[in-house]
Amino acid sequence: MRSGPPAANDLVVEIAGLNTRFGEAVVHENVDLSVRRGEVFALVGGSGCGKSTLLREVILLQPPVSGSIRVFGQEVVGLSDEQALPLRRRWGVVFERGALFSSLTVTENVGMVMREHTRLSPRLIDEMVAIKIALTGLPADAGAKYPNELSGGMRKRAALARALALDPELLFLDEPTAGLDPLSASGIDELVRSLRDALGLTIMLVTHDLDLLWRAADRVAVLGQGQVVGVGTMTELAELSDPLIHEYFYGPRGRAAREQAWKARSTSPS
Repeated sequence: MRSGPPAANDLVVEIAGLNTRFGEAVVHENVDLSVRRGEVFALVGGSGCGKSTLLREVILLQPPVSGSIRVFGQEVVGLSDEQALPLRRRWGVVFERGALFSSLTVTENVGMVMREHTRLSPRLIDEMVAIKIALTGLPADAGAKYPNELSGGMRKRAALARALALDPELLFLDEPTAGLDPLSASGIDELVRSLRDALGLTIMLVTHDLDLLWRAADRVAVLGQGQVVGVGTMTELAELSDPLIHEYFYGPRGRAAREQAWKARSTSPS
């Protein structure tokens, strides 16, 4: 764990004084958060706490009422689509349902991004697409399949391959294990960590999956009642007495996930 505050150039995402409202409903009130370079940072909290809304604001799909969001040191609040394009090329996004084009194969979904944003030759694009597909653990023959021919876990991996198409520095994941069986979800947990380590990515994700949090997250921010009620490692958060955090970590699912994580650490080679 790092000691002391991170240097300014070590922060990839900086959120300060963020306020979000929908009519009279307050979603965020004076939220401050930062994501460090090279970490897996997770947003968690109960349904309706604003974690997915916060992610959409960072990736410029929705503006906040007020406050600052800086990505790679640049203020993004108020940017036009044209002004935001250079930044968007530096990050990749995996939406909860994948958002793959159903009429395109996996290869075509991934390659479309390269054809739109690069001047690579068709042959080189095909080679790069094959590499991205392999990076996510999909078999080579998955490239020729359409999204509706894939299992839920394979669709998640295909969406991840598309998000990696332009070699991003920053990756956003919205509920990457939602709707998956335990085995497929565990595979995504491992993939998140391995991609971060292999590619030097910074990853910001939204999840309710406690197993993913224990296995993959370096730091976690818990949102509740429009504010950040705690930020830290899973071990640090599990020791806090805040009722919202305590409920999250000490319910049956929380205890089971924590015990599994500790068991895995005790049996892993040193």
